[in-house]
Amino acid sequence: MLIGSPKEIKNHEYRVGLTPESAKELVMQGNDVWIETGAGRGIDATDEQYVAAGAKIVDGPDAIFAECEMVVKVKEPQAVERKKLREGQILYTYLHLAPDPEQTKDLVESGVTAIAYETVTGPRGQLPLLKPMSQVAGRMSVQAGATALEKAHGGRGVLLGGVPGVMPGKVVVIGGGVVGFNAAQMAVGLGADVTILDRDPEVLEKVGTHFEARASTRFSNAANLYDAVTTADLVVGAVLIPGAAAPKLVTREMLKDMQKGAVLVDVAIDQGGCFETSRATTHAEPTYVVDDIVHYCVANMPGAVARTSTYALNNVTLPHALRIARMGWKGALAADPHLAEGLNVHKGEITYRAVASELGYDYRPVAELLD
Repeated sequence: MLIGSPKEIKNHEYRVGLTPESAKELVMQGNDVWIETGAGRGIDATDEQYVAAGAKIVDGPDAIFAECEMVVKVKEPQAVERKKLREGQILYTYLHLAPDPEQTKDLVESGVTAIAYETVTGPRGQLPLLKPMSQVAGRMSVQAGATALEKAHGGRGVLLGGVPGVMPGKVVVIGGGVVGFNAAQMAVGLGADVTILDRDPEVLEKVGTHFEARASTRFSNAANLYDAVTTADLVVGAVLIPGAAAPKLVTREMLKDMQKGAVLVDVAIDQGGCFETSRATTHAEPTYVVDDIVHYCVANMPGAVARTSTYALNNVTLPHALRIARMGWKGALAADPHLAEGLNVHKGEITYRAVASELGYDYRPVAELLD
């Protein structure tokens, strides 16, 4: 198969779809790999390293979109990239379609076969291609929140870990999944006063057992959520409904009762955000203020630590890429029902139920395409 990886063009996105090591693995299986010149610069991977791995360097993205059978990216294709997609081509990347009707419309009209990292499942229902970026984003959320809390950045001027004789900052993590667990780890490590909210008793038991007295757990109902959020210095939104838009758990009304200069970090922004006042921001302008509350809603947080993120992502995406290249998309999906969960769009049809439901499209089950 002819496989291409263009340079990412989203604001301050430094990751790349294929590392030189991944390119070499694909080449060793008999595939041809094209890399856009400079695509690996953000992870300190040179064109020469890709050439040494057996890949071909091409100028600009046009040849990749025009000729490659599979395009491997990190972030969702931007509008200018979507115009280049075509029927019969495989797009393998993060998509996050539910809160993005414009992207969905363009992918449907292109006829492309789009496989989304974030909806590929594992044998126990987990999301293995989303997990490493969730780990990165969870850990970064507390770093970003701690910075936003500084007075010079509009925050309350609170040090999360406190100092002897001064109370630590209060961190509330909404959601005890992968993002929430990693956020809590970082906040606990800084010495903050940490509370984790979730609606699943098993999740609460798991995080409670792990953190013991270093973090508190609370069942997430309206009363407990309000009480926790309105007394917090930093709130991390870590809620995920696979493939669907995130629920709006913190309302604008609640902001009026929060402490002035408190910070909201919305890690769910890729899926529309879990705060009513959330809107996607970039690394260039990461924060904004609503009702005296600082919002950090960067949609590609892991892009800031591109090298760590790219290698972590390739560890989990490469095995599926190798299988798709070897068997074709239909053979690979038929052989692996977990990978089949990643198919979101094919030849103008929506093949992921949550996206179809959220955006009002007819749903075409993947199984019908594989028969």
